[in-house]
Amino acid sequence: MTDLKKLAAECLAKLRAAGADTAQARLSLSEKREFNIDGGEFSLFRTTFNRSLTLIAFRETKTGSVVVNSFDPDAINRAISDCMRSVESDSPDPARGIAAYQGERELVYGEPEPDAEKFFAATKRLKADIEERYPTIMMEQMINSHDKTESVYADTNGNLFHMLYGSYGVGLMFSAHRDGKSSSFMGCEYDTVDLDTPLIEQGDIARVLSDVERQIDTVPVEGSFTGTVIFAPDCLGGLLRTAIGCFASGTPLIDGTSVWRDKLGQAVASPGFTLSLAPHHPDAILRQQLTGDGYLTEDFDLIRNGILESFVAGIYVSNKAGVPRSKNTATGWLVMPEGDRSLDELIAGVKDGLFVYRFSGGHPANNGDFSGVAKNSFRIRDGKLADAVSETMISGNLADMLLSFEGASRERVKDGYSVLPFAAFSGITISGK
Repeated sequence: MTDLKKLAAECLAKLRAAGADTAQARLSLSEKREFNIDGGEFSLFRTTFNRSLTLIAFRETKTGSVVVNSFDPDAINRAISDCMRSVESDSPDPARGIAAYQGERELVYGEPEPDAEKFFAATKRLKADIEERYPTIMMEQMINSHDKTESVYADTNGNLFHMLYGSYGVGLMFSAHRDGKSSSFMGCEYDTVDLDTPLIEQGDIARVLSDVERQIDTVPVEGSFTGTVIFAPDCLGGLLRTAIGCFASGTPLIDGTSVWRDKLGQAVASPGFTLSLAPHHPDAILRQQLTGDGYLTEDFDLIRNGILESFVAGIYVSNKAGVPRSKNTATGWLVMPEGDRSLDELIAGVKDGLFVYRFSGGHPANNGDFSGVAKNSFRIRDGKLADAVSETMISGNLADMLLSFEGASRERVKDGYSVLPFAAFSGITISGK
């Protein structure tokens, strides 16, 4: 068995011998056991293995990196040479760096060792439950897998972190069919370590399957109006991550195009809006334990009661943009508190609008203007879900949208990473025929 700690130490020693002032090494061994269902039938069971080695070297103000998928001594020696050649060809930039000394840690979480028989039985039951409860659903593809990873991070500042983690992943792609008509396709996915609770009762699978059955027959939205949109948790998470990318991280902070660049400590959302980056939340199955720079992560509030509390910045962005380094960079682990109303009550508060499961649009403008197609959606009229609608354009501004937050549901969906409610935002333009 490969001793990842020993191999990491050898790589760092070779990088130092080759001229690096400081260096990082990340090594990982992963194993995937996967069940596939295609067209409603089991089609594949396989186990795959992968290994990865990432080396980053620093000399004066230059940096080089290389990624290879072999631990063979000759491959590692070539990787060392390639890494140092990339240092030589790099442009100087003093903003780069690695984490300060934090020590050594053993980090084990999730469910590293699979119970393959129990997982296969749970997958068979999920297939049977869907067929029994949702007869119009065609399971176009189901990919359920157990993923196990052992990894090591080490650097020349003395940090050494050994991580072992794993989980069961459930991924569905499906549509509803009746009398020669079909809904738009839809997907659900989540990670879990719970094989005792039926898989159909986890994540948001049951609700989505039921609603997709109602989307076989759709009606167009007539005209254009400004209304309230309730976004389902998965769709909400995508929009929030886009907003973070536009306003709170990376290039927009460095080049000054972020509309939040000078708003740290100021209101950027409705007073009722709180959003945390929480990779250590109790419902997070897999966790971001380390930043890319090698810092151990902590949870933090990005926005609290509407106030921008932090940016999402590693060492480079922090130094380049002159903003504080954040406690993590885990935008995959978003958490919002539950609201004070049920989803039905949230819908009841909407006079005219949409309930949206899926949004397809291009990257927003620098100021946050967005436009795209709402898919797998319903019209809301007078506080009730009305007809399923055919693909409808929605547009607005992400920064303004957060300021027009109207509330969240008590129900939250846990996908093994994020914990998010259904959330309502007013002032969004809805355009049909």
